[in-house]
Amino acid sequence: MANTTIAAGPTFSLQHRVAERHQVLGRVGFSNLRQHQRHTLFFTPAAPALRRRFYPSIGIYQVGQSASDGTFNSVVCSSTVEGADKLSTDKSRVSRLVNRGCKLIGCGSAVPALKVSNDDLAKIVDTNDEWISVRTGIHNRRVLAGKDNLTDLAAEAARKALDMAEVDPNDVDLILLCSSTPEDLFGSAPQIQKALGCKNNPLAFDITAACSGFMLGLVSAACYIRGGGFKNVLVIGADALSRYVDWTDRGTCILFGDAAGAVVVQACDIGEDGLFGFDLHSDGEGQRHLNASIKENETDHALGTNGSVIDFPPKGSSYSCIQMNGKEVFRFAVRVVPQSIEAALENAGLPRSKIDWLLLHQANQRIIDAVATRLEVPSEHVISNLANYGNTSAASIPLALDEAVRSGKVQAGHVIAAAGFGAGLTWGSAILRWG
Repeated sequence: MANTTIAAGPTFSLQHRVAERHQVLGRVGFSNLRQHQRHTLFFTPAAPALRRRFYPSIGIYQVGQSASDGTFNSVVCSSTVEGADKLSTDKSRVSRLVNRGCKLIGCGSAVPALKVSNDDLAKIVDTNDEWISVRTGIHNRRVLAGKDNLTDLAAEAARKALDMAEVDPNDVDLILLCSSTPEDLFGSAPQIQKALGCKNNPLAFDITAACSGFMLGLVSAACYIRGGGFKNVLVIGADALSRYVDWTDRGTCILFGDAAGAVVVQACDIGEDGLFGFDLHSDGEGQRHLNASIKENETDHALGTNGSVIDFPPKGSSYSCIQMNGKEVFRFAVRVVPQSIEAALENAGLPRSKIDWLLLHQANQRIIDAVATRLEVPSEHVISNLANYGNTSAASIPLALDEAVRSGKVQAGHVIAAAGFGAGLTWGSAILRWG
């Protein structure tokens, strides 16, 4: 038996054992495990004294037929803890790490009251409804105004998701706010926890990955459940890109809107697992094509420097408006998104024929159509609400999912291929089952 070990710091290592042949670990995802292959995950405490005598492990095995035969693969987890008899159960959480799957059981969404049509935009910039709709598929978008704020939208979407899932806010273990436009420099997730009234003070933090944010949040939720013993994780996608749009630039101001969407991801037995595979990537080289970079403001002369330190105090800073090369972003999306979905399907061990719905980030209808064509997914199996809301960044996938579920289009048991892509550049896909 051949052994290879991948170390990740003093507290974590991954041992990959192959009985008959070596196999290199590939893309990130839940791989279709081959026969005679065993993955063992070791978590060891950082304290040297404990490391010598406490070695928990989780073994993951494939059972059942190949998905190429039209059947779903089943993955079974088991664990062993060497030296467990020397540690009391209150010092170890290993028992919470076995036989864990996760599933999506609730969704919700919220949008601002103010609707801005293409005709409304034509009054402030050189454009018209036909020019916008033909190039993007967008007719209307919602924009924060008046007393509306992003935190309230996110909390409203979260409440709806919890209501559908029949989960009490006090039973939430983790809140992930996927947003690139929080209302606090240090993140807005804790304010959502406060708004929901979670009395047990669950961990809440922000994930920043622009239009791919929700996909990263979904996979992160699965990792917390499978590897951390969490039970109920609230994943929220919420963005207010209208605050960073140059409303005199007809190339970008026509695209973006504000919204929030949320899902509840809940732990379940491995046999009910609803996240079959995923694929995540980033490429910083493409940042020049889509960004909202930091910029320095004029020096505050009232402070002065007294001639003692050059360039101090530092200039104040803020973020620029969204800068985008539309043609390059289009080429990027139609190239990488089909590849990513194919990789996620391979990791899941599923053929394309098992997809009931294609759900992409709602950026541009031409991108959605091009990806669907390359994947040979019929238009009637593509979810799109772009016309009514525009590009709502991290909110777009959960917003579209919520409308599709509540309308009865997406039903329990349906398999969805979802993908996000955008600034960073980042992109990612997941194959999941609703309900």
